[in-house]
Amino acid sequence: MSLTKELKKEMSALPKGVFCPEHFFAKGYFSSAHSTPYERKADGIVSLFCDPEPFIYKNDLIVGSIYPLILPISDEERQSTRAKVSAVFTGRKFHTNFDHYSPDYETVLSIGIDGLLERISDSEKDHSDDADALAFLNSARMTLTALQKRILAHCDLARALSSAEGYDKERLSFIEKNCRALLNGAPKSFAEALQLVWFIHTCFLFERRYAMALGRMDQYLYPFYKKDLEDGRLTKDGAVELLENLYVKICESRFFKGDDDVVNICIGGVDSDGACAVNELSYLIVTAVKNVNMPGPNLSARITPDTPDSFLDACLISIGTGLGYPALMNDSVNMAALRRFGYDEKDIRNYSMVGCIENFITGMQPPWSDGRFDTPRYLEYLLFDGEGYDESRKGIRTAPLSEITSMELFMENLEEQISFGVESYVQDFNEKNIILDPENYSSPFLSCFCKDCIGRGRDINMGGSRYPSVHGAALMGVGTMSDSLAAIEKVVFNDKEATLEELAAALKANFEGYEPLREKLLAAPKYGNNDQFVDKYAVWFTSFLSGQFDRYRTYDGGGFYTAMAANTSNIDAGKKIGATPDGRLAKAPLSDAASPTYGRDTKGMTSALLSLSKPDYTRCACGTVVNQKYSPSMFTDGKREKLLQLIKVYFSKGGQELQINATSSDILRDAMKHPENYGSLVVRVSGFSALYVTLDRDVQEDILRRTQYE
Repeated sequence: MSLTKELKKEMSALPKGVFCPEHFFAKGYFSSAHSTPYERKADGIVSLFCDPEPFIYKNDLIVGSIYPLILPISDEERQSTRAKVSAVFTGRKFHTNFDHYSPDYETVLSIGIDGLLERISDSEKDHSDDADALAFLNSARMTLTALQKRILAHCDLARALSSAEGYDKERLSFIEKNCRALLNGAPKSFAEALQLVWFIHTCFLFERRYAMALGRMDQYLYPFYKKDLEDGRLTKDGAVELLENLYVKICESRFFKGDDDVVNICIGGVDSDGACAVNELSYLIVTAVKNVNMPGPNLSARITPDTPDSFLDACLISIGTGLGYPALMNDSVNMAALRRFGYDEKDIRNYSMVGCIENFITGMQPPWSDGRFDTPRYLEYLLFDGEGYDESRKGIRTAPLSEITSMELFMENLEEQISFGVESYVQDFNEKNIILDPENYSSPFLSCFCKDCIGRGRDINMGGSRYPSVHGAALMGVGTMSDSLAAIEKVVFNDKEATLEELAAALKANFEGYEPLREKLLAAPKYGNNDQFVDKYAVWFTSFLSGQFDRYRTYDGGGFYTAMAANTSNIDAGKKIGATPDGRLAKAPLSDAASPTYGRDTKGMTSALLSLSKPDYTRCACGTVVNQKYSPSMFTDGKREKLLQLIKVYFSKGGQELQINATSSDILRDAMKHPENYGSLVVRVSGFSALYVTLDRDVQEDILRRTQYE
């Protein structure tokens, strides 16, 4: 652990600068003598990979760093370079499938870089009469050769530094040996395999790709770990130290750029035969992430019905430190959700997560994209004749309120509004997602780590991937919607204490002058208390909205997933939506992700989880986020066993996901008052963790509002 601490210190002491990969890419791109856009792009990538000087920390075990791209230039100079590149070669962005990807690391670890180059040569023979395929394949070869050159540069630097002050000669020899082995076939040891994965991941960072997952590390690295252990080349502690060294590097961007990457690591789940895949390395990865105690690795644990209690307990111990990792994923629900889209079963079993919690068919589909669907907005459109609080958004005109005389009619009109909204959302996304000249937006390096781009001779976004692209629609405000519909049913139609016209007037006035009506709305049943009167609307919410998105396809025939997970967007969405029938005031945050509205789940954690398990989450192929805040005392021996059993029951009843903050509200309040005392306080925000004192005030307050269970 001392090496990990020293590496953190070393990173924090280096000079700051501007992250400017464009400086290197532009040199290769503009000097390219190639005629095809694929190869010109590759020339830019070759310069990007080869021209920056290699860099090795004094406390490195696994090398590869973004520091060579931190340049002592002004932000204005960086913007000028980016503008120059963008003028002729605009790259893809998140909504056009650029990043948020889980690469096929398993293949490259089994055959090495040389093996991929051999596959390119074989594919060139198969596509000898296809000029477009040959240009793409050559561009892929160019980038892999550049990767080899970058690895070689680190070999040479490790040797050159062996006599430099402050460097450990034995560690440098270890680094050089591991790097040089990668130039001669497939990796043979745990350290070599880990090193190759990190070199590839670092190159993705050089390309400015964000949220690039490391996938199922406990699965593709386990054969190397097991053999090294059996041969006496590695100990458990040695494996943890190597993992820690890599995981600290994930947080480099915080030290140099002041932001965090979201690098998802998936552990647990099932193997290709459907059996529980938890192994010894699964436990060691949890330990390493816990020891590093930084927001970087976004650890996700796939929990199956056969997952050992000891593994789930190890996860809870890590969560109980306050780190919030790993997020707990219900494997049975996630795989059932993915089956709806027709993937092969063996590929479903090997799914991992990208970004926060997004389910992804590992290494077999284009990069992820998603967007926000602000569902409570459509209540406004229904109640205000197609108008919304945010006047830039419009709905359709449905029946006059005076003609809506029952809850059934209300729901029919609401569904009509939402159906229109889904159609508009899909149309808007497809217009942004389609690229008319995709050859100018190729990803030759990324395509090398996607099946079957090399075999098909096609880019990952141009038919190379085995499966088409998918898009996730993050459904906002299930708690806000469920509470609002229950309040309308009870107050308007059952108790007849107000008309819809009176309710609409109260909402438009933000309840000023309508305080008694607001109290009645607030007193109606609330989601998260195991009350079927309101919970039925959460069931409807998941089913109806997923059914609407099921009607559409992406540009290449993929599906529209749904999710109830949108990080902290419930705050921004709430600012654009007026008062709602649940008693919420205008501009207040919506309910968060799949969670109940904070503070309204008043009957304890068991009742909350029973409510949360009622919707059919097999309709949410992207995934969901359920944020819970538990007292740190719940993670002590004895109490932790009860929590473990509660989670197992929750998953057995159909809950999809659970992530937990284990920091007391008192500590959070004190951190807001005295941030200087809590620089290392990590909290679970939504689909990621972060240093609490670095968060915006409204995000801090949103976390503080979460119901704390004792």
